[in-house]
Amino acid sequence: MSSEQSSPRQSSAEPADHGEPAEQAPETPADTAGTPAADGSSRAPRKLLALLFGVAAVALGLDVLTKVVVVAELEGEPPVEVLGGLLYLDVLRNPGAAFSLATGMTWLLALLAIAVVGVIVWLAPKLRSPGWAVGLGLVLGGACGNLADRLFRAPGPLQGHVVDFLSVLAPGGAVWPVFNIADSCIVVGGVLVVLLSLLGRDYDGTVHRKKKAAESES
Repeated sequence: MSSEQSSPRQSSAEPADHGEPAEQAPETPADTAGTPAADGSSRAPRKLLALLFGVAAVALGLDVLTKVVVVAELEGEPPVEVLGGLLYLDVLRNPGAAFSLATGMTWLLALLAIAVVGVIVWLAPKLRSPGWAVGLGLVLGGACGNLADRLFRAPGPLQGHVVDFLSVLAPGGAVWPVFNIADSCIVVGGVLVVLLSLLGRDYDGTVHRKKKAAESES
């Protein structure tokens, strides 16, 4: 009789044991739900990294190629009129920043360019915005283009003069300072990043206006 009584007790205890996993069941969907999100977020940065560095590579390649061509073909020659006088190809060596600003501070500008490149590379894995990827890619490519001149052109490392060759409306920068492809990329990329910031779109994909609208509705 004692053995017969013990078996019902054990069978009645089994549902209690099965009840414990039932109480923990809500944790399982939460864990599994987090896995696809993590996978999705890990895939998105790869695409954005490819976009950022792809844009930077194209910008850098265009800048280097155009500088090599104009130095080889046009340096020391009279300015070449392009687009009916809208643009002139006039090769100058610039010791300063974009548009011939801060001349005589080449070494400092080189260090600043290195810092900019470092910041963009550090920020790249955090990107979740295609617009920011394009903007920072243009800035990165342009910064590397001018930095290459400062590192490898005469008169020496960190003192090299940047090759400028685009002059608007008149030769010699009479209307607008002479610039190059790298300068153009830096300006366009910087303007794009500023516009995105003004629109409330952060590099991490956050849209501030939506946040404010949601808070006001609540």
